[in-house]
Amino acid sequence: MFKLQLRYLSLFFGLISILSFFNIIYSYYLNLYLNLDTYYLSFGSSLILAILCYRFKIEKKKDSIFDKILTVFFGYLILPLVLSIPFYFSIYDLTFLSSYFESISGFTSTGFTMFENIKLIDQSLILWRSSIQWIGGLYFLFSIIFLIDIYDENFKKTLTNFISFDSSEILKQAFKIFFLYSVLTLLIFIILNLFSIRSFNSLNLAFTLISSGGFLPVNDLSNIIKDSTQAIVISILMLLSFLSIFFIYNLIYLKKKNINFFYEDLHLIFYFLVVLSIFFLFFSYDSKFSSNLLSITSSISNIGFGLETEQKNLTFIFLILVIIGGSFFSTSSGLRFIKIYSLFKYSLNQILSFSKPKNVFMNKLIFTKINFDFDEINKYFLTILIFVISFLILVALLTISGINFEKSFKLAILTLMNTVNSPIYGMGEFNFTTLNFLTKNCLILFMIIGRIELLTILVILKKFLFKN
Repeated sequence: MFKLQLRYLSLFFGLISILSFFNIIYSYYLNLYLNLDTYYLSFGSSLILAILCYRFKIEKKKDSIFDKILTVFFGYLILPLVLSIPFYFSIYDLTFLSSYFESISGFTSTGFTMFENIKLIDQSLILWRSSIQWIGGLYFLFSIIFLIDIYDENFKKTLTNFISFDSSEILKQAFKIFFLYSVLTLLIFIILNLFSIRSFNSLNLAFTLISSGGFLPVNDLSNIIKDSTQAIVISILMLLSFLSIFFIYNLIYLKKKNINFFYEDLHLIFYFLVVLSIFFLFFSYDSKFSSNLLSITSSISNIGFGLETEQKNLTFIFLILVIIGGSFFSTSSGLRFIKIYSLFKYSLNQILSFSKPKNVFMNKLIFTKINFDFDEINKYFLTILIFVISFLILVALLTISGINFEKSFKLAILTLMNTVNSPIYGMGEFNFTTLNFLTKNCLILFMIIGRIELLTILVILKKFLFKN
C-alpha cells in the first residue's frame, strides 16, 4: 500500500495561508472589499489543513519513490482546490470547474485563463493569480529535491557533491531553494521598478517571471512595456527562470569552483547565444530585434508571452524552443536541452562507430569531463517517448472535442510544456471558457502531467501494470 507524505503538503498549505493573509492586508490597504471574504475562507481552510497534515502521524518506515511521486501528483490536485476558493466565491460568477482550471493553470505555471478581460478584475484577485504561480514554482523546485532519487547522477552533481540525500541534506537544499527563490523574486521586482514599470505590475511580473508562469496583470504585455529598453530588461530577467536557480549562488559563494556545478548552465548559455545569433542574422529584418529577443527568452523559459501580435513564419520555431525548455533545476518546463543534446550526441556516435569501427567515440559533454552512460540515455529516450505518446493522445482528444487540428497541435504542445497561449504561437485569441466539461478536465490532467517529470509517469505505470 502507498501512503501520502502529508507533512510535505502541510508546508505548502501553510504558505497558502500566509499569502492569503497578505492578500487580506493588501485588500484593506487599498480598500478593495469586493472579494475580501474569499481570502478569509482560503486563509482559514489552508491554515486548518496545514495543521492537520502536520500533526498526522508518520511511520518511521522508509518511503518508496512511488509514495513520493504520488504525493507530488496529489499535491498538484489538492493544493489548487484551496487556491481556487477566491475564484469560485468571487463576484465574477465562475463555475467550480472554471475556478479549479484557473488555479491549476496558475499552480502549474501554464497561464491559460478563464478571464477574457483582465481589466475587469480587481487588483487583489490579480495579485492572487500571480501568487498562485509563485507557490507553484516553489512547489515544483521542492518536488525536484523530494524526488531526487529518480534523476541521473550527473544532474545531482550540479546541486551537491553528495551521492545520496539524507534528511539533513534535503532540508539544507530546500532552505537554499526557498532563500534563492525569494531573493530573486525581490531582485526582479526592484529592477522592474528601476526601469519605470508601475509597482503593482512589477510585483505581479516578478511572481510570473521567477515561476515561468503566464499570467499577466493586464490584457497584453504591450500595455506594460513602452520602449525597447524595458523589453530587453524583461527578456534578460526571463533568463533567471531558464538557467538553474543555483547558478548565480554558485558563481558568488562556491569557494572551490567545481565545473560539475556549472556544466548544464554553460551548455544552456551556449545554446541561447547560438539561437540569438541565428535570429539576429536571419529573422530580424522585418521586426524589432527587442521583440524577437523577448519572444526567444519567453519561449526557452516556457513563459510564453510576447509583444508581436503574430509571427506566422516563426511560430513553429518558437514552439520548438518551447519543447526544448531550460535548466533541470529551474522552474521552466520542456524536455530539457541537456537531455536532447546528450541523446543526439550518443546517437551520432553510434552511427559513426558503425561507419568507422576502428575509431573510439567518447560520450562526453563539452565544458566538462562528465561522461553519460547507457542507463542515462535510456532514461532520456523514455522521457521523449512518453512526451510523444502524451502529445499524440492530447492532440487526438482536442481534435475529437471539435478544435481544429492546427490549434489542437499547438495547444497540446503548450499544455504539456506549461506555456501560455500567446499571439507568438498564433493562439492569442483562443477562448477557454467555451470548452466543454471533458476538454477542460483533459487540459487540467495534461497540465499536471507536463509539470511533473515525465519519467515519473513511467514509474507510476510500472507500479500498477507490473508486479515486479
